[in-house]
Amino acid sequence: MEQQQYDFGMIGLGTMGRNLVYNISDHGFSVSGFDKNEDQVKVLVKEAPSKNVTSTSSLPEFINSLKKPRVIMFLVPAGPIVDSVILELKPFLTKDDLLMDCGNSHFTDTDIRTEQLAKENIHFMGVGVSGGESGARFGPSIMPGGAKEAYDRVAPMLQAVSAKVNNEPCVTYVGKGSAGHYVKMVHNGIEYALMQLIAETYQLLKDVAGLNNDELHELYSKWNKKDLQSFLVEITADIFAKKDDLTDNRLVDMILASAGQKGTGQWTSQDALNQHIPIPVIDIAVSARDLSALKDERKQVQQNLFTAKPATAPLSATEKEAFIDAVEQALYFSMITTYAQGMSLLYHASGEYKYGLKLDEIAAIWRGGCIIRAALLEDIRSIFAKHPELSNILINDGIAKKLESAQDGIRAVIKKAVDASIPVPALMVSLAYHDTYRSAWLPFNLLQAQRDYFGAHTYQRTDRDGTFHTHWETK
Repeated sequence: MEQQQYDFGMIGLGTMGRNLVYNISDHGFSVSGFDKNEDQVKVLVKEAPSKNVTSTSSLPEFINSLKKPRVIMFLVPAGPIVDSVILELKPFLTKDDLLMDCGNSHFTDTDIRTEQLAKENIHFMGVGVSGGESGARFGPSIMPGGAKEAYDRVAPMLQAVSAKVNNEPCVTYVGKGSAGHYVKMVHNGIEYALMQLIAETYQLLKDVAGLNNDELHELYSKWNKKDLQSFLVEITADIFAKKDDLTDNRLVDMILASAGQKGTGQWTSQDALNQHIPIPVIDIAVSARDLSALKDERKQVQQNLFTAKPATAPLSATEKEAFIDAVEQALYFSMITTYAQGMSLLYHASGEYKYGLKLDEIAAIWRGGCIIRAALLEDIRSIFAKHPELSNILINDGIAKKLESAQDGIRAVIKKAVDASIPVPALMVSLAYHDTYRSAWLPFNLLQAQRDYFGAHTYQRTDRDGTFHTHWETK
């Protein structure tokens, strides 16, 4: 390795790490890479876009190649591997070195690591990065959390490599401690929900409206030019057009209908439950993936219950057009409620964990680079810029009007789905969340009476202050 001192270090030279190194190099910063896999080391140097990149499989050599105080990023799988990386680095680190975990670590682990390393005068940042392989190479959305002074050291580089929307970098200092990884976790929860909603619209359009893959490609492409403009709708359109290299079919039809997951959606649901913040669309999206994995069981149950599925008459041309319009409204309605739930969780988590999140800035950096980027985020950014203390965007008049204009569509779609025995759990929960949230009265007076009846849990009255208990048995 040359004696040049490099600006940044990167541990983990897989697809994401390597492409982020190239991105950093493109913007004039020098980077030294490390990976235990010699093949990854060779690929980095071979494909590097400039001479300001080097790599090695020797940890001492890697450490010695970096300017002091060092800035070392790593993109490795969450969990014990992150701790093993830190453990191997510690003997070589000196005061004020900065470690940046750019993977999907659980936010509680980030808090522990930050606290432990601070005792040794080592800075630690949890940095959420979204955008996949292409984003890492050409501009991701970046969500850095930790000490503000640590962020300030790396801000010029992060701003340079991030995606840009209207010349604004899709990165901002998110907040204290584990805020960066928490925001990325919620981003991924929203991603789960949006993907589930789109999948449900796909089945409705395929099985009820009878659209083929070419028609689906054209429709989602059309939607992506209107209110539903988003990365996920865009790639959905592309997917339907992709031909399979091994058969004469479209590739989407050759993929096993069993979804995988890496746990970040589940983490979002778990923390929301801990805080008692309702995010039902995200919750059901996680459960739907779990159900999809029960492929053999679903086949068996289908054989047993298939005759229970009612027949539905084909749609006329007029009915088909109206149904497609209703599905578009249903997806837009549900996207709004999904972002509302995710932002509401961030609002409450900011207070619970003392992050100091600025929701308008988070919406802004999600407009480009990341997986959940969508035109709707511009509206959300504007709302929180004007009303930073708003706990839920459904309270906003502008959002309320958007939901009002789309609610007939989602109600019609759900009715049709029920008649056709097509499962649309995320669409149903989106509507239920909306109807519940806007109801000043709900039947939980009965629930409280039940709790008091069997457990003497007490209740409050509508006509006077205080806590009450009744002996309910009339026998």
